[in-house]
Amino acid sequence: MLHFLGFIILGGIAGWLAGRIMSGEGYGVILDVILGIVGGIIGGWILGAIMNTLGTARPEGIIAEFIVSVIGACILVGALHLIKGEPIRT
Repeated sequence: MLHFLGFIILGGIAGWLAGRIMSGEGYGVILDVILGIVGGIIGGWILGAIMNTLGTARPEGIIAEFIVSVIGACILVGALHLIKGEPIRT
């Protein structure tokens, strides 16, 4: 249960930070948390594809997981801006 709560908190912070980096204002608490969590999944997938260890390796430590989550959330926010037809960084 504690890992799940930590995942939600870490994802929320990563989503909030990605919202600030990419758009400057974020999308609101709930959507920022969702973007952070999904961004962590996307970031882990991209890292696994780059390291050719897809599905077997994950970053060790909370700081590495946070960095991967922020990068994945930034990619997700950028894709969301492209889909909406907005500039990537406003």
